[in-house]
Amino acid sequence: MKYPVYSVSQVNGHIRDLLDADPALSGLFIRGELSNYKAYPSGHHYFSMKDQEGSLRCVMFRREAQTLRFRPENGMKVLAFGRVAVFPRDGQYQLYVSSLTPDGVGDLHAAFEQMKAKLEAEGLFEEARKRPIPRFPKRIALVTSPAGAAVRDMIRILGARWPMAEVYVVPCRVQGAEAPPEIAGAIAWVNQQRCADLIITGRGGGSMEDLWCFNDEGVARAIYASTIPVISAVGHEPDVTIADYVADARAATPSNGAELAVPDQNDLYESLSHLTRRLCKAADRQLSDARARLDRAARCRMLRDPMSWVADRRMVLDRQQDRLSHGLTLALGSRREEFTRLAATLDALSPLKVLGRGYTIAKGPRGILKSVKDAKAGESLKLTLTDGNLDCTVD
Repeated sequence: MKYPVYSVSQVNGHIRDLLDADPALSGLFIRGELSNYKAYPSGHHYFSMKDQEGSLRCVMFRREAQTLRFRPENGMKVLAFGRVAVFPRDGQYQLYVSSLTPDGVGDLHAAFEQMKAKLEAEGLFEEARKRPIPRFPKRIALVTSPAGAAVRDMIRILGARWPMAEVYVVPCRVQGAEAPPEIAGAIAWVNQQRCADLIITGRGGGSMEDLWCFNDEGVARAIYASTIPVISAVGHEPDVTIADYVADARAATPSNGAELAVPDQNDLYESLSHLTRRLCKAADRQLSDARARLDRAARCRMLRDPMSWVADRRMVLDRQQDRLSHGLTLALGSRREEFTRLAATLDALSPLKVLGRGYTIAKGPRGILKSVKDAKAGESLKLTLTDGNLDCTVD
C-alpha cells in the first residue's frame, strides 16, 4: 500500500484550513501576561502571552495597533481578542490580535495613567513653574468649540462679571481624532499672535472618550509651552484630564473657569464703596483732630500775645540774675570769713610774734641754733630781733 507524500507547505496549509474552520478559534478572548513585546517600524506589534503553564505567540498588525489607547509593556496583565491561525511559512500557530486591553481596567484608564506618569516625570506638572492668573485680564481667548453650550456659558459669565475684558473665541474641535492637533494649534496661535493675556480651554461634560482629546500629549505640551497663563475647564467636577494637571489653574466646569478668570465687578464695587467709606471716616477724623489742634492753638496765650513769652523769659532771667548775685555774695562772704580765720591762725603761729615778746633767733653757719652745743668759739652769729639783726662772735 502506497502512502501519499505531502510537502511542508501542504501540511501547513491543511492545518491552517482546519484551524480556520473551527468556529471556537475564529474569535476568542485570552487572558495572560505580556512577554517579549516589540513594536517594529512597520507598525506591527509582536509579542507572547503566557501564564504559569504555557506561552502563546501573538501578532497585532498596524491597523489594529493604531487603535491602542495605552502602551503595552512586558509583565502587564492583558485581555486579548483575536483568532488562532497558522502562519504557513513557519508552520507555527499564533494569535492574530484585533484588540488588546489591560486586564481589570479599561484601556483608556491605563493610557491616562501611563501618560500622567510620563509627563509628571518630565516635570510638566510642577507647581513652581506655573504662572499666576492675571487679576484683571484685558483680553481673554476661549479655545473651544464655537457651537457648544460651554462657550455660551463662559461668554455670558465673563460679560456679567467683568464686561471690561475683550473675549475672543478661537474655534477648534473638542472631540474626535482631529481635536488634539486643533486644540494644540489654537493655543500656539494665541501665543504667537499675543492677542490675549489669558487662555481658557475646555468643553462641557461627557464620557471619558468624549474628553479624551484633553488627555493628548500634544495638547499637554502646548499648554506647557504657552507663555500665556492657561485655565483648563474640562467637563464636570469629577472629570480630571491631563490638561488639568499641566494648566496653570484647573476649573471644575467651563462656567467655573470663567469665574476664576475674572473678578466680579459687583464685589469690586462693594469693596470700593467700603474703602471709600473708610477713607471718608479717616479724613473726617483727621479733620476733627486738626480743628481741635487749631482751637487749642487759638487759645494759646503765646500766639495771641507773642511778647508775653519774651516778658516771661525776662522775668525768669531777672530771678536767675538775683539768685546768681545773692549766691555769689554768700560765697564771697564765706570765703572772706575763711580767709580771716586762716590769717589769724597764721599770724598766731608767726615767729615774728614770738620775737615781739623779747625772744631772739640765732643763726650760725650751719643754720638756726637750737642748743649751745651748736655754736663754737670764734664763730660769727646773726641774731634776729624784732626791729633788726645783730652780728656777734661767740667767745
